[in-house]
Amino acid sequence: MSISSKLSRYLLCPRTVSVSTSRLMSDSMTYNCKALNVTQAAPYVFNVELNRPNKMNALNKAMWEEVGEVFNKLDRDQDCRVVVLSAAGKMFSSGIDLSDLSQLASIVYSEDDIARKSMLMYQNIRHLQDLFTTIEKCKKPVIGAIHNACVGAGVDLITATDIRMCTADAWFCVKEVDMGIAADVGTLQRLPKVIGSQSLVNDLCLTARRMKSEEAERCGLVSSVFQTKEEMMSAALEMATMIAAKSPVAVQGTKMNLVYSREHSVEEGLDEIAKWNMTMLQSEDLMKSAMAAMDKSNTEPPEFANF
Repeated sequence: MSISSKLSRYLLCPRTVSVSTSRLMSDSMTYNCKALNVTQAAPYVFNVELNRPNKMNALNKAMWEEVGEVFNKLDRDQDCRVVVLSAAGKMFSSGIDLSDLSQLASIVYSEDDIARKSMLMYQNIRHLQDLFTTIEKCKKPVIGAIHNACVGAGVDLITATDIRMCTADAWFCVKEVDMGIAADVGTLQRLPKVIGSQSLVNDLCLTARRMKSEEAERCGLVSSVFQTKEEMMSAALEMATMIAAKSPVAVQGTKMNLVYSREHSVEEGLDEIAKWNMTMLQSEDLMKSAMAAMDKSNTEPPEFANF
């Protein structure tokens, strides 16, 4: 039997999940936030917007907690295949809300036993780290769209995204050394792997200087620069829509294995993708994609079930 015949036979009896079952989880997802604005910008594409414009999108405890909650839900939401992370107002983020920083400082200057307050501080830091790591762990690709200032904790946030783009007026600053602390929520761990130059990372983190959009594009922190926020958001949604139209089995497997391989050896990465694909190559998505590629008369992309 020819490949075409086999594919046709396979597609005549597809192994699909019923619509009612596949939508059950999505229908239960609600995104009622105060510090974030979560909207469905296009089919299968969600926009998560930092939404404290009057506070320059400073990251307070509420926003931090909502980041973790929202990306945990988006990870499970079958109506979501791609996420755009953007911000309302004049800038992306001015960094950590200083009132929250003072709350952490109150632990240091309390009269509690040093062992106990140190453990409390450790637990607080690890919790904040975990909330941002939800972006990295989310199986859905996350596109960071940055305009104007991205400072301190804002850099921690965007280094956890998968793809980054910015406006021409964007600038980035690892501000923590000027605040008397070492960055502790992801920049020092992720930025070296994002940029690939330890010298440049050391430069940025030790001087707290501003890096403008041209340098950010040149070093690979962002992959594209746009003149206006409107142009950037249009491009981000176009990219997100393109990704969302592809097989979610393929897209999510690609993201998960890229993240895994970044932290493991080549041999470990090869073994991980072999284990992934020993199951996922049996997906109907592969057959649909192959059939679409073989049918030169059909210009419409195949439609894929939720995953």
